[in-house]
Amino acid sequence: MDVFEYLMYGFQVALTPQNLFIALIGAFIGTIVGLLPGLGPINGVALLLPFAYALGLPPESALILLASVYLGCEFGGRISAILINVPGDAAAIMSTLDGYPLAKQGKAGIALSLSAMSSFIGSIIAIVGIILFAPLLAKWAIVFGPAEYFVLMVFALTCLSGLVSDQPVKTAISALIGLLLATVGVDAVTGVYRFTFNSVSLSDGIQFTTIVIGFFSISEILIMLEQTAIGQKALGQGKRSLFNLKEFTFTLGSTLRSSFLGFIIGILPGAGATIASALAYTSERKLAGKDSKFGEGDLRGIAAPEAANNASACGSFIPMLTLGVPGSGTTAVMMGALTLYNITPGPQLFTEQPTIVWGLIASLFIASALLLFMNISLVRYFAKLLSVPHFILLPAIAAVSFVGVYAIHSTIFDLILMVVLGIFGYILRKLNFPLSALILGFVLGGLMESSLRRALSISHGELFILFDGYITKVLWIMAGIMIVLPLIRWLRSKRQRS
Repeated sequence: MDVFEYLMYGFQVALTPQNLFIALIGAFIGTIVGLLPGLGPINGVALLLPFAYALGLPPESALILLASVYLGCEFGGRISAILINVPGDAAAIMSTLDGYPLAKQGKAGIALSLSAMSSFIGSIIAIVGIILFAPLLAKWAIVFGPAEYFVLMVFALTCLSGLVSDQPVKTAISALIGLLLATVGVDAVTGVYRFTFNSVSLSDGIQFTTIVIGFFSISEILIMLEQTAIGQKALGQGKRSLFNLKEFTFTLGSTLRSSFLGFIIGILPGAGATIASALAYTSERKLAGKDSKFGEGDLRGIAAPEAANNASACGSFIPMLTLGVPGSGTTAVMMGALTLYNITPGPQLFTEQPTIVWGLIASLFIASALLLFMNISLVRYFAKLLSVPHFILLPAIAAVSFVGVYAIHSTIFDLILMVVLGIFGYILRKLNFPLSALILGFVLGGLMESSLRRALSISHGELFILFDGYITKVLWIMAGIMIVLPLIRWLRSKRQRS
């Protein structure tokens, strides 16, 4: 009853005209930022943070604005992933695997509306989890140390074999290329320059925006130019713009399972929505079996990662609110907003600042509902982008891509590197190497290295720490199973052919 009373009090805070308008504005801005390739929720929240403080908003209103932008970015990232095969952020990479094939089949509206509903369900399940289990789950999440995080990311990479089940070798090579690209730059511990080729521009490493826009956007432009050259027309938007009851029930099981998985991953500080969406996609592909259409336009392949993505984003609020530990990069920026108001997140926040905590939790419900209504209403307009002729669409994609990359460091070098990576990505795509595995390898590479370094510093260089504890042992066993399964499938298929 105490929790219910606090939640009702939170809705009183969130439903004031000012806060309701702020949530609407934040959700809309977040959706626009999310669909622009390479920006992502961290940049969206970081850009609006100074505005929220400068406008003199009270702390609960500032957090409602930033949280709405955060959820809006998670909703918006799937739009460009489905329509033009360019993920808005790293967490939307999985949505390209079945979302874009669905768009090519004339089902862009169905994919967009169904992914919006899956995102909404994932958010709601995670928010309910925050209300019911926040203190308990926070204590569990703190058990994960650097060694556990390293093995978790090893397990996530081994799961990539499930993305392209008939080509595990090419998937592994793509992931290794991504890990290699993640090592470029100055070593954070020793200060040694690695793979920079004496270029000052590479001293900070390769920016995620440059990687994702180069490999996805530029390579997609080259693919579309090739299609235009052979006379292939622009994609159609299809007859329907909304999913039906049969399609919803077909994906409901995947959505619910992925929501719970994403919520659990989101609780782990630093794990993030990228790992959640990857694990959700691979697990659902395994459950679907070899007769599924995953990778060719399966609706479950768009519902699962989107539900996990949004559930993870909401789940990341738990360690921030209960432990004062950011659950993701975006919640780290939001913790900065609290410090601007001289508020310290942690165990006492629920009792000392109930207006902020419960107003924020209630606003997550409201923002999710607003985003669902907004995205469903605008589906037909988003889908019309596919009907735009290539001679108009391609320059527009190129312009957004170049501006997005140039805005990071304002250097010509990044533009040249983006084009080079785009050409390389085009070659990999023609050779059927999955770019999603490469991007995930790049995203997880930095996290893996920092976790490994911290774990080895704790054990004074002894590797036993990576195998110490029941959590690491279980994760190693699961990773081993994921490595062995493709080999068993290959031997079985070879025996059947013979």
